[in-house]
Formats: sequence, structure tokens, C-alpha cells
Amino acid sequence: MIEKQQQFERLHAVRWREFDALLGALETAGRGAPVPADAARLPAWYRELCGHYAVARDRGYSARLTAELHALALRAHRQLYRRDPAFGWRLLAFVTSEFPRMTRRHAHAMFVALALFLLPGAFAGIGCYVDSELVYSVMEANQVAEMEYMYEPGGKRLGRETGREASSDIAMFGYYISNNIGIGFRTFAAGVLAGIGTVLTLVYNGLTIGAVAGHLTRIGYGSTFWPFVCGHSAFELTAIVICGAAGLVVAAAVLFPGNLARKVAMKRAGRDAAVLVGGAAAMLLVAAFLEAFWSSSALLPAAVKFFAAAAFWVLVVLYFTRAGAVRHAPR
Repeated sequence: MIEKQQQFERLHAVRWREFDALLGALETAGRGAPVPADAARLPAWYRELCGHYAVARDRGYSARLTAELHALALRAHRQLYRRDPAFGWRLLAFVTSEFPRMTRRHAHAMFVALALFLLPGAFAGIGCYVDSELVYSVMEANQVAEMEYMYEPGGKRLGRETGREASSDIAMFGYYISNNIGIGFRTFAAGVLAGIGTVLTLVYNGLTIGAVAGHLTRIGYGSTFWPFVCGHSAFELTAIVICGAAGLVVAAAVLFPGNLARKVAMKRAGRDAAVLVGGAAAMLLVAAFLEAFWSSSALLPAAVKFFAAAAFWVLVVLYFTRAGAVRHAPR
């Protein structure tokens, strides 16, 4: 056993010394020294060390060796999973500058996505308001009945589907997060199919939302429908359009790479799209929160909800047109 342990130590001693030196440099870097050039090796070396530690324990090597390897593993774990003090600043920079600037950078894709969503929605809304039967060309009869149940004047829980009327606001918050972000990501991901999927998803969502709005207004349910949807619409609808724009950005790289290799063009477009989708996901979280705790409240007067909705739309427009317009020196 002693001979095997000695052979094991001779085989890996150099790597352990290198690992110990790297950890020492990283620990010093955390106190203001520069980050070592080989810091990227830490994850791979950590996995390798964990394997050595497991072998030492399994074979019953000396307590000294297992303790040394365990100590190295703990030090590496602290370096890998320590809190990044710059994360807060990066998040703030993303919200206040990077995300809105990226939407303006791809303004053409934003306007195309907006048209694909808004025009079918307006067409379906006006059509279903004028013609009571047109809604059944867009939605199944059971879906129409579900919408009518959710927004029936005098209903106990606004915006709740059948079987969800007794759900807590917290449970509905989770449901809205899953539903909203699912719609957003499907709209974006469909852009890989040369943009066809994104176009169809935007048009379909526009038609469906417009048809519901027009039909419910026609049958006299607008007094419950509009106060419910107005509060979170600024964030939810804008985020869906942004996800659609992100899908179109990727599709443009696939179809029109220009002077770049298609792989390079898609990689660049993917980085931009990731910023757009990440910001849209945050907006969908805000929309889900408002939908669960604000929009569904029957205690708030409709006038208050409409006033807040107008304020939200003004804030969203100002955010995407003005935020990040002035660049500051990085911290």
C-alpha cells in the first residue's frame, strides 16, 4: 500500500504543486493583484484533483495525503464559486445601457417584428369586433369559451382559467412566468428556421391577442378585460416583439451573411440576440409579477389601472429611446 501511494504521489505531485501555485495567485488576485494568465485552467484542474482525492480515499491512502488533497479541493471550490463583486455593476450596466442600446442597434428588426405582430392584431381585433363569428376562424370554440369565462363581469378571480380561480397569486405568478417566457423563447428560437418560424409565431400571437380583444369588447366584457391586460401589456407585448426581433437578427445572419462566413455571421448575431432575449426575459418577469399581483386585483379601480398602464408605456418608450444614449467610462 505504501509503495502504491508513493507511486501515486510521484505521478501527480507536479500537478498538485502547479495547482497550489495557481490557487495562491488567485487568492492574491482577490486582494487586488492581477489575475494569473492560466486562471482558465482552474475548472479542469479542479475536476482532475477531485478525481485524485476520490482515488486516495478509495484506496485508503494516508490521512496526510487525503487531508492535503481535500484542502486543495476546498480552496479551489471557494475560488470557483465565490461571489463576483463586479456582477452587480455588470447587471446595472446591462439594464441601463447595453440592453436598450442593442434594441436601437437592431431598430430595423424591431420595426419589422412590431409590424408582424401589430398589424395582424389590429386586423383581427377590428374584424372580430365587427363580425361575431370571425373569432371562431382564429380560435377553437372551447378556447373562446375559456376567454369568456376568465373575463366575465362579476367573476371572482380576473384572468383565471377554469380550475385556477382558487389559485393563490404566488402560484399564478409562477404560471405566468412559465407561460410568458415560453412564448418569448419560442418566438426567438423559431428564427433559426430562416426566420419563417419567427414570422409565423409573431403573426399568430398578434391574431390571437387581437381576436380575443375584439371579441370580448364586442360582447360587453371590455370593462373587465381592458383593466386586467393594460397594466402588464407594456412589458409583455414589448418583450414578445423584442424576442421576435432577436429571431429575425439570427435569421438575417443565416440568409444574408454578407462578406462573412455564415458561421461567423451567426456567431455575431447570436451574441446580439442573447442580449435582446436576456433583456426581454427580465421584462417578462416584470409582466408576470404585475399580472399576478396587480392586474388580477379587484380592489383597484379601473381608472387607477389605466393611469398606471399609461405611465408604464411612457416609461418603456423613454427607456428604449433614451437609456444608454450617453456612454460612460467603464468602472
